[in-house]
Amino acid sequence: MNAAAPLFRPVTFGQLPSAVKEFLETDEPVPVPVPVEGRADLVRSVELASGLYTGVRRPNPLDLGVVLGAERLPEGVTELARPLAREWVAEEQLADIAAFHRRYPGRLLLVGCYDRLNLDPVRALLLATYRSDRHGLTLLSGRDAASLAWNIAKQYARPASGVDALGLFTDTDRPPHLPGVRVFDDRDFERVDIRGEILGTHWRRVAFQGHGKDDSVNLGDFTICGLNRSVAARPGLLGPRCAYGLPCYKPEDKLVPLSRVAAVELVLSACNSGPLADLALYDPKYQLLLNALDGPARTVVSAVSVHDSDRPENVAWMRAALTGADSVDTLNASLAGSHPYPAFMRFGLPDSPQRTGLPDTAQHTPQPSEHRPDPLVITVGRRLTALLGSDLLPHNHSQRPRLTKLARKVDLWVSRPTHLADQSPEEIRSSLTADLQSLDHAIAEQVAANPETELMNYPAHFGDRSRLDPEVREVTCHCGRPAQEFTRRGLLPHILDTTCAVCMRCGDVTFRLPEAPALLAHSADEVAQGGVLEVRASLTAARPGPVRLGLFVPTYLREDTNVEPAITKVRAVEHRQVDVAFRLRFASATAPQAYYFTVFAVQDLAVSTARRHFGVLPRPS
Repeated sequence: MNAAAPLFRPVTFGQLPSAVKEFLETDEPVPVPVPVEGRADLVRSVELASGLYTGVRRPNPLDLGVVLGAERLPEGVTELARPLAREWVAEEQLADIAAFHRRYPGRLLLVGCYDRLNLDPVRALLLATYRSDRHGLTLLSGRDAASLAWNIAKQYARPASGVDALGLFTDTDRPPHLPGVRVFDDRDFERVDIRGEILGTHWRRVAFQGHGKDDSVNLGDFTICGLNRSVAARPGLLGPRCAYGLPCYKPEDKLVPLSRVAAVELVLSACNSGPLADLALYDPKYQLLLNALDGPARTVVSAVSVHDSDRPENVAWMRAALTGADSVDTLNASLAGSHPYPAFMRFGLPDSPQRTGLPDTAQHTPQPSEHRPDPLVITVGRRLTALLGSDLLPHNHSQRPRLTKLARKVDLWVSRPTHLADQSPEEIRSSLTADLQSLDHAIAEQVAANPETELMNYPAHFGDRSRLDPEVREVTCHCGRPAQEFTRRGLLPHILDTTCAVCMRCGDVTFRLPEAPALLAHSADEVAQGGVLEVRASLTAARPGPVRLGLFVPTYLREDTNVEPAITKVRAVEHRQVDVAFRLRFASATAPQAYYFTVFAVQDLAVSTARRHFGVLPRPS
């Protein structure tokens, strides 16, 4: 193919079968056919791709391929994907994932429209292939058959030699600037036209890191936007503010349409940037992943759920980009010590025929607990040590004097056994529980009044100074879907262990300390403007006694809501569930969009939380 010849050939679905046959069987290079009828956005993406790619080549095939929903795809789509895997097997083979991998070891290519990328079977495939030297998972997808065919077609494109720009845009870190990588952080967002930098460059690889949801990534006032104006919304599905005619929550002149980013590889390093179809928060019209797949990028890296990416992952990714290593393997390997699941998925074939090796994580064996006459004294003593010695609480925190006073008592009870001559174990426990009830009440009131209090940052503060316990427990999220519960072990005496449960749909739904109350939050998925959301908090305490509970919403929602009751007290029974009711009343002017609330429980100086997502819908007319 000469330099002036087009790389892609727009066709109709009626022309696709013969065009694919010609492309695959002709010895001379011919353009890759792409069905674009009714999709003006794909026509623009084909034009944009002409500046990124200069030729057609056959990529290294993966070992095995499976097409999801092959019977629903137009003729020609599956045929275009055939050269991308050495062997293809029927979708029914995925019914038993363990048996599937025993029978078919190797790197798997999963092909299908987005609505087929559901929790079953993708979650099992992700977990089975995570950190495996014998298996690997690559996906090819799109919002419909046309987008899927476009993403298959891009796999045949060879990047232009002059497209070598590497970029990292981060709103959560100020990483070092490695030679060869253009780095932009929050300091640049105030003085640089970030939108112009992103859209005005042809990137070999570019990563966007920031907070967001499945429709956006925040970069200061700039926003990586998932909205595709060329496709229709689906009736009845939740959308962001703009779906209901409201202005964007960020400056609209600083929105960056993701499908217009000229990049060979896009990395969306934000939580839930690429949820599975049945776990998505918003209508596909607004989803980042699908907008990225509609664009010219041959490879899209997205996060299937929540993750703890920070400085280590940014530096690791930059080094991988400079050396050509695989982004997904690099990021997941870097995060292997933080959580036990793969955070990132790859849409698009890897450049190398072999996966980058993933390092083994050192095994951690917890030390046996030291015996104490009263375990509650030991538990509270450890929590006091952490609260007072870890710098979690500032020196002028209002509860420091009372915590310090109780710490002196606990130190005396533990370090001077002769003190038992003055107080019996029953007297010690009675004195301790009286102090705890008073302090727990004060903490609950403080959290209800100001959920951003320093104490509520304990999962991040302690988690950053911990390592992952290899034991992972399968639990059920309050949404009814499977979740994983795992514990991070503190590396220093004043760093507490923390336990977290993560669901691919809901994210990090619960945080608690071991031996602290376990919480789940139940409610309807949606509520109308001006309506009432009934909330049921399910509490399971590790020990009997009083527990304070409360509920709060994000700062931006507080003026539009009323919580009933703000705080309540229940008497828990050890290892027995207790249900507590809350009501969340919404103002009639509450903006329709996705929100969340958090239920918290306080017992023995420990705060447990459970977060639940829901959506506010327009009031029925």
